[in-house]
Amino acid sequence: MMDILSVPVRKTSESRLQTYDFDNIQFGANPTDHMFTARYSNGHWHDAAVTPLQDLQLSPLALCLHYGQTVFEGFKAYRYADGNINVFRPQRHFERLNKSLERMCMPAVPGELFFSALHQLLVTENGWIPNRPDASLYLRPFVIATEPRIGVKVSDEYLFGIVCLPLASYYSKNLKVKVETSFVRAAAGGTGAAKCGGNYGAAFYPTQKAIQEGFDQVLWTDAILHEYIEESGTMNIAFIIDDTFITPPLSTSILAGVTRDSLLQLASDLGLKVAERPVSYKELEIAFKEQRYTEAFGMGTAAVISAIEMVDINGHSYYPQTSAHSYAARLKTMLNDIRTGVAYDNYNWNYIIKVA
Repeated sequence: MMDILSVPVRKTSESRLQTYDFDNIQFGANPTDHMFTARYSNGHWHDAAVTPLQDLQLSPLALCLHYGQTVFEGFKAYRYADGNINVFRPQRHFERLNKSLERMCMPAVPGELFFSALHQLLVTENGWIPNRPDASLYLRPFVIATEPRIGVKVSDEYLFGIVCLPLASYYSKNLKVKVETSFVRAAAGGTGAAKCGGNYGAAFYPTQKAIQEGFDQVLWTDAILHEYIEESGTMNIAFIIDDTFITPPLSTSILAGVTRDSLLQLASDLGLKVAERPVSYKELEIAFKEQRYTEAFGMGTAAVISAIEMVDINGHSYYPQTSAHSYAARLKTMLNDIRTGVAYDNYNWNYIIKVA
């Protein structure tokens, strides 16, 4: 357990909690009452505090606005039946945050600062954590370069923040996806394995084109051959062919998903064979044509497991299995049971904050 430092808290005088409709959670635009911030200058982090949610004050010269030094994370907190709070695998997200920061030439966030911020913010926002199935509190840590200076350089000043938003289902239906063989999300040696803003900005144009064509997302392929599936826009990707759980291996162009890592373990627990290996869209097409048992689904913190009901490969539509008894559905139940305390946590994934 990381040492928890004292973090000053200044509470809002006008909470929106009593008027928030938890039966109609609209993710993305409805944050909670408070936020955490800390600043970095002169080689160290300082001024850590939980404050009422407020707009940031940035110079128009702030380097984050011009040269892409922006990194973020995303993970969830759940309400246990006893009233306590569970944060799912925050250590893994903390480690990934710092790997992303290193890749973007940004200063690491110390563990004591990260976990103290997390602990104090969740205690403060305890009432915002939904007490209902398939709902959670989404946590968005971020670090941005704030030095006010025009010039292509590594910033000397930064802001570390955490905001929270109630979350229900990220995708409310099964997905239709298109295998993308023209545009590229990330190339080997680039920033694809870092959770930085530029990766998402670069994906918008081809994703919007796919949405206009009637799809929900794209399946990105490798930058050289445009053949091997890497991930989807907001998720890692997995397939079940016959009795094998298959997901592309991690690389410098694929984000090391925490949900992905969790499901690799749970798939093995379920009795599936597990393979982390390259997956050609041609292999996938052959499996469909041979009518082999095939599932396809995305894996991510917000998406959890999102079943794919149609895959378009070069203009031909194929239909994976999506029944309520699918492996994906069973894995989702196993994962949710661990995160919500229904099932025993054999892997020490849960981080409990006692507030009850």
